[in-house]
Amino acid sequence: MPAVAVVGGFYSVLATLVLFVHALFLVWVVFGALLAGSRPILRRLHIASLIWGVLTELLPWPCPLTLLENWLEQRAGIEPYQGGFLLHYLDKFVYPDIPASVLTIAAVIVCLLNLAFYARLKWRRSRAVEVRR
Repeated sequence: MPAVAVVGGFYSVLATLVLFVHALFLVWVVFGALLAGSRPILRRLHIASLIWGVLTELLPWPCPLTLLENWLEQRAGIEPYQGGFLLHYLDKFVYPDIPASVLTIAAVIVCLLNLAFYARLKWRRSRAVEVRR
């Protein structure tokens, strides 16, 4: 087996691993509030992830995981996809004929709903403290 094929295969495996981590991050962003529960550290990490998700969807910031995945795919001899991870995979596999703007808006809404959940939780806790006084 030529060394080029082994190296390309190695980069391809790494790109697939980054793809898996990226998908897990998206699951965390969407469902992290359920996992965070009453754990303050996880809650803060989830809120930071939500803010990051909104910013990367609305601003022209590339996601580091997308950049890494594309770089690894290029090294493996695979043509990297253009645009963001979310739009690429949702558009290709889940919702093939929905405009990218609709997917972006839906992703931002999911993040904002999660943030609203945390805001409401904080408000309810502060009200409970006031009542105890």
